[in-house]
Amino acid sequence: MAEKLEYTTTGKPHPYHIVRPSIWPLIGALAGGLFAVGAIMYMHDVKLGEFSVGLKGLVLGLISIVLVMFFWWKDVIYETITEKVHNKVTEIGLRYGMLLFIASELMFFVAFFWAFFNGALFPTEAIGFTWPPQNIEVLEPFGLPFLMTMILLLSGCTVTWAHHAILEGKNKEVVRALGLTVLLGAIFLGFQIYEYTHVAFGFTEGIYPSAFFMATGFHGFHVLVGTIFLAVCWRRSKKGHFTKDQHFGFEAAAWYWHFVDVVWLFLFVAVYWWGNTMGIDHTDLITQVAP
Repeated sequence: MAEKLEYTTTGKPHPYHIVRPSIWPLIGALAGGLFAVGAIMYMHDVKLGEFSVGLKGLVLGLISIVLVMFFWWKDVIYETITEKVHNKVTEIGLRYGMLLFIASELMFFVAFFWAFFNGALFPTEAIGFTWPPQNIEVLEPFGLPFLMTMILLLSGCTVTWAHHAILEGKNKEVVRALGLTVLLGAIFLGFQIYEYTHVAFGFTEGIYPSAFFMATGFHGFHVLVGTIFLAVCWRRSKKGHFTKDQHFGFEAAAWYWHFVDVVWLFLFVAVYWWGNTMGIDHTDLITQVAP
């Protein structure tokens, strides 16, 4: 037990891991600021003399953020695998941090669902007091969206398979299960790209398209992030990084993936099924109350 204790400058033992000074929080803040400034300059079509900024600042900021994430997380993996300084107390902090991160992500989707339900339950004159709007050709829910739902649910099963394999010490099964999960995530993204290229409405054509693309597109971005997260875990599993006693890196990815699964179920039911088929027509009510 003594070798797992750390010491402060006073020499008193404690169970917490005190990280070394790191440059990544500062560089991460600068990268985030560069991305924000780049986005603002792009949206306002800012020019520096004869030079048009365009997407250059935005892309530079995004690349900076990705590089910071890569090197920062690489340091975290080094701490836990090589230095072995992450103990159970450290993992508690990591777990709370991941849970709070997922909760903050959930609030994004609450906002998008709120916008969709507001438009659906209280259709305005601008869209003819009906939902879906009369000029919108909606998607058939039990076609491609249902297939995408089955793909994500299957991926949830394979990531659970990987978790049980870790607990049982079957590393070959972990690699196989994570590989299947990453493949299913990539297939889902491929189908979503296909759906977006064949949908009969554009992002700026009203409240329905805007709410649809924001909710499903933001979810698609989460699927992309989760797929990359699990791909890193797949690579780490091939190196034998995960054991039954220490595998929080995988658990965090699994929590995130299950969160993505659950959000999609709400999207399928609320947006694709209810929002497309359970039409709301307030035109009769408007006629009755009109003077």
